[in-house]
Amino acid sequence: QVCQGRVVLILTWQGTNPRLRSVLLNSHTDVVPVFEEHWTYPPFEAVKDSQGNIYARGAQDMKCVSIQYLEAIRRLKAEGKCFARTIHLTFVPDEEVGGHKGMERFVHRPEFRALNVGFALDEGLASPSDTFSVFYGEKSPWWIKVKCVGSPGHGSRFISNTAAEKMHKVINSFLAFRESEKQRLKSDSSLTLGDVTSLNLTMLEGGVSFNVVPSKMAASFDIRIPPTVDLKAFEEQVAAWCRGAGDGVTYEFHQKCMDQHITSTEESDPWWKAFSGVCRDMKLQLKLEIFPAATDSRYIRAVRHPAIGFSPMNRTPVLLHDHNEFLNEQVFLQGIDIYARLLPALASVPPLPAEG
Repeated sequence: QVCQGRVVLILTWQGTNPRLRSVLLNSHTDVVPVFEEHWTYPPFEAVKDSQGNIYARGAQDMKCVSIQYLEAIRRLKAEGKCFARTIHLTFVPDEEVGGHKGMERFVHRPEFRALNVGFALDEGLASPSDTFSVFYGEKSPWWIKVKCVGSPGHGSRFISNTAAEKMHKVINSFLAFRESEKQRLKSDSSLTLGDVTSLNLTMLEGGVSFNVVPSKMAASFDIRIPPTVDLKAFEEQVAAWCRGAGDGVTYEFHQKCMDQHITSTEESDPWWKAFSGVCRDMKLQLKLEIFPAATDSRYIRAVRHPAIGFSPMNRTPVLLHDHNEFLNEQVFLQGIDIYARLLPALASVPPLPAEG
């Protein structure tokens, strides 16, 4: 229990050389809410249609992966297999609301340190094409609230220096940057959503009555910044936008992730070599990307453990958090086959120099 009501479940398959660093298979137990009236089938009954599509909340995000881990290990154990490295499975809470009462706390506890993690797998995304998306890093989520203070008065007058005028300038600056990043993504086919900074205005606050000019207003922005961006320089840009809107304009952070660690995808890296080697042998086409949102992998990387985000779902529309989330049974079963090949390779990575 990492905090009241938030439980982490750990399952361990002991390796023959427990002194070696372990392989961590992480998944989260929580799901986002549903709007049941928009679903074709009841979202918590896992209905399979005539095409083999299984409709359920969490079918893609990420109960499929949790079960694929378990089924792959079940198969390997039934075959009498054993490997040098220990494999741990962790099932964590709270990921869908930021992981602040889940993985963020767990990685700093002695129970996590006792796992002796060397390499971690966590969730990725479905891919509509033949390729499989593999995520080696994530954007840094920044949630910024900008507050504007100005002159109040009667709604019939042209009052100067109002909070609304300042807010107008703030929003224009933020959304102009949004448009420039949107156009950069659109104009360069080599870029993915993970390569550009996304920014969205998500909340507006202010006002007490139709006929009263308010003395204060606030706007909240959800910003996701790639690891290639200088975070200090970006905050200076935010501060400049606020200064440019006039006096009495301030900003505060409700989330400010500063970690920009990425996982090596060089063939010289033993973990990546094991992962990519299996994919080549299975003729899986990989597309390496920066994850466009945020998962618990960022907390694992922040404590200096390499982590790859991978959900083996190709030829599948991306429907996480959407109505009618589904996964086809054949794609699901193929995922078990993939993990049944990946886990032996990862758990058999030869001792690293730091491990003697």
